[in-house]
Amino acid sequence: MHSFNIALQISGVVIMLFSLIPIVRNDYWAFRVFEYPRLQKLFLNLVIIIIYCYLFFRAESFDIIFLTLLIANACYLVYQIYPFTVFAKKVIFKVDRADTDNQLTIISSNVFQDNKNTAGCLKMIYKNDPDIILLLETDRFWYEQTKELKEKYPYHVLAAQENTYGMLLYSKLELINAHTRFLVDDQIPSIKSTVKLPSGKTIELYCVHPTPPVPGENSHSTERDKELLLVAKEVKESGKSSIVIGDLNDVAWSYTTDLFTKISGLLDPRIGRGFYNTFHAKIPFLRFPLDHAFCSTDFKLVRLSRLENFSSDHFPFLIGLQYEQSASQEQEEPEADSEEIEIAEEKINKEIPS
Repeated sequence: MHSFNIALQISGVVIMLFSLIPIVRNDYWAFRVFEYPRLQKLFLNLVIIIIYCYLFFRAESFDIIFLTLLIANACYLVYQIYPFTVFAKKVIFKVDRADTDNQLTIISSNVFQDNKNTAGCLKMIYKNDPDIILLLETDRFWYEQTKELKEKYPYHVLAAQENTYGMLLYSKLELINAHTRFLVDDQIPSIKSTVKLPSGKTIELYCVHPTPPVPGENSHSTERDKELLLVAKEVKESGKSSIVIGDLNDVAWSYTTDLFTKISGLLDPRIGRGFYNTFHAKIPFLRFPLDHAFCSTDFKLVRLSRLENFSSDHFPFLIGLQYEQSASQEQEEPEADSEEIEIAEEKINKEIPS
């Protein structure tokens, strides 16, 4: 039992360190990756508290200090994830009255390039019948196997690539000036398009899939942060009704995602509704909200769903939105303070490590 006690104490210290490491504003992957598992850290933290209290607590100084630190750490983690629970205030409201001419439904799905279950993907799409489809990690195989979508989705931007960063965008709604861009890396595309709703209202759509800060992919988060904040700045400066969607390779509660919403002024529909974890589809305990949709304050929510998996490592993510001009008067736009604006500019202008 003594060795188990020691192991439990070490585990508690490790959990606390993993909780504090992301506070360090360093782009190196080892600092950024620990932002992902906040719910998992909270679960393990609570398990350690319960076991330690039940088996080893002796009301001695060390025990009191150790448990106090663990409880404080648990409270800190609860504070961080609270906005993404059903108990928090929603930042984007549900529609009161349907206006189908001003609605659109989008599915964003990272298909996992090595996955060959294109039939499952098409079945999922036809079942949910979205207006716009964004398929990520799509190579030539995925392009060939899904091009039947052109029949029902006459507008498209097809940027298949073999490096796991290909994008296929299909739309029933008219796409105006749709084009592929390479904002940070000439191998990492993004898509921008104006979308015309049935009412005639036009909105700006941004599709993104930046690289993650993980060994073997990118040793730093600099490239990811730079791309996201470039899009955020562009959205803010345009002042137009906007939607940003895609696999951000970042969790909903990270500092960068929070900064993205403040710089762009966009709303996160997850806030007040839940985690909607989309990755990893095959490892239930290690799931994080990596696939996102953000919208300007002149939209209200029709539907938000995590859809059925089709052998990918990501679940598809669906959002239905309705444009309402008056919604901006009801919903509060996130705003960055002067320090956050300065930090964003530093990240945008920062040189990407080789």
